[in-house]
Amino acid sequence: MSATPVPHLNFHGAARAALEFYAAAFGGQAVIRTYAEFGMPDDVPGAHDVVYGQVFGGDGFTLMAYDVPGAPGAAALPGSARRENGTTVTDQSFFLALNAASMDEAQEYWDALADGASVVEPLAASAWSPGFGMLTDRFGVTWAISVVAPQG
Repeated sequence: MSATPVPHLNFHGAARAALEFYAAAFGGQAVIRTYAEFGMPDDVPGAHDVVYGQVFGGDGFTLMAYDVPGAPGAAALPGSARRENGTTVTDQSFFLALNAASMDEAQEYWDALADGASVVEPLAASAWSPGFGMLTDRFGVTWAISVVAPQG
């Protein structure tokens, strides 16, 4: 196993602009997917916000970002993340994303971090990954663990 935590920045409608800015600043490519691309109806507010975004730089630079669903005032208590109406709500400006090569590897990380943690979203298949889960560890750090899906 090899684990490299990746910064996961959280925005309220500015993720696309931030991802494009960081891609230009670090000589990388931005991969951006919207809530609508994963099934949210086009006419729902926020459908064209970013649900998955990542910058890949030629020198190994990487970061992730998304738009937190809902209005900024709907965020959770400071330092927390929670599920509300099927979406993750937070006031945190970042998470740590941890990418795994397989579900077995993701499960090992999950099991290690879950001791004393609050589960935000159980580790399971998602629209963008063969395995995705989110938890806030006993120190208040929120981890988004994913099985890496091929980009293309």
